[in-house]
Amino acid sequence: MELRINRRALTALAVAGALSVSSLALLRPDTGTASSHREAPMIAGDPRNDNTDVYAFVSPDKPDTVTLMANWIPFEEPVGGPNFYTFDTRSRYNIKIDNDGNAKPDVVYQWTFRDQDKRGTSTFLYNNGPVTSLGDENLLFRQRYTLKKYDEKNGWTTLVKNGVVAPSNVGAASMPDYATLRAQSLEKLPRGGQAFAGQADEAFFLDLRVFDLLYGGDLSQVGQDTTKGYNVHSLAVQVPKADLALKSDPGRNPVVGVWATTDKWSPSGYRQVSRLGNPLVNEVVVPAALKDTFNSLSPDKDAGIPAVVKRVTNPELPRLLEGIYKIPAPKTPRADLVEIFLTGIAKANGPIKADLNSQILNKDVDAKSFRPSEMLRLNMAIPPAASPDRLGVLGGDPQGFPNGRRLTDDVVDISLQAVAGAAQTGKLVQALAAGDKVDANDKPFQTRFPYIPLPSAAAVNQN
Repeated sequence: MELRINRRALTALAVAGALSVSSLALLRPDTGTASSHREAPMIAGDPRNDNTDVYAFVSPDKPDTVTLMANWIPFEEPVGGPNFYTFDTRSRYNIKIDNDGNAKPDVVYQWTFRDQDKRGTSTFLYNNGPVTSLGDENLLFRQRYTLKKYDEKNGWTTLVKNGVVAPSNVGAASMPDYATLRAQSLEKLPRGGQAFAGQADEAFFLDLRVFDLLYGGDLSQVGQDTTKGYNVHSLAVQVPKADLALKSDPGRNPVVGVWATTDKWSPSGYRQVSRLGNPLVNEVVVPAALKDTFNSLSPDKDAGIPAVVKRVTNPELPRLLEGIYKIPAPKTPRADLVEIFLTGIAKANGPIKADLNSQILNKDVDAKSFRPSEMLRLNMAIPPAASPDRLGVLGGDPQGFPNGRRLTDDVVDISLQAVAGAAQTGKLVQALAAGDKVDANDKPFQTRFPYIPLPSAAAVNQN
């Protein structure tokens, strides 16, 4: 019975072809309601609400826990004073978890922020002397936060009432030991968890010249880490697996779906203006006219909108690879990409013959309520790899992307391989084997939570 139900869901996705008038009307952008990565047309004016990356992985040093992380504010220039970067006090920042496969959040971690500004009319400075602790009186501006959790059993509960955001890294004279400030910003959560909010290194490594006709039209524009030296603002929790699993039982129900959103206050109330699950979906899957509205949708709406589904079953990027580099585009409809982006990977779901990270693998999931949707899916039962492969599942490492996402996963190279058909054959597409030649972050990742490197204090432009 379960197999038949899921096949019907996939069939419905595959045949959702031409755009209907009603679906186009539903997808018409609503001004003021959308932003996501910098690629979305409306994001330029609202970077504080721009969610740049989502990560979900079994904690390598605490494998009984999972680390969830989301970053905001792209391309923070480290020396961008005197007003450094902050979270938006009018917004709610969320990391959401679906554990039963109905594409609706079963667990939510939500941060809200408030400013503590002591500068007044006396100074323009962020700090008026060396800052050696988060409580140092020389730190004239700081943000505090409240972290709440929602789950279906307990409703909303407050985990952190008065957390302090790790500040922007002004420089060695102002913050001679920034690592201490990071350590002091970590908050303990009930049941042995931890939380973090603060500035961090931009850990997404890639060569963004991919948008210049796919690396210059001849793969000559590769090897330059475009995000090197920039910072972001990061939110993270490390929690026991049982806090996320369906019925609090990660043994029976190890798979969860994860995405992040930003809700911004408007006169009509809070409205979702940013959404992110899998990396690069809005960049290279969703077309320009649909990007803003995609960011305002909840995942349970995805499968019902042919305009969105068509971009998965009949994607643009393989056709571009064929036209520019003569790499044959796989036949459509792309049921393999439906698994990767919309259902999770399971033998019952499509052509990828592996049980990896679909919520239908959870023993207590009701197959009748399962709904294809775009989110980052993680199988918490797969232990951390002793030597993580940057290509994740395609590199023979099942603990990597698209099974969740680790900081070390080279999601650009993985995604290019996937859209070119590597998931269908189980072999790398050799014409793209070198990828963008940016294989690791410029800074090493830390061995303990929150793992993301400390923010840079040096100017990006060193010329």
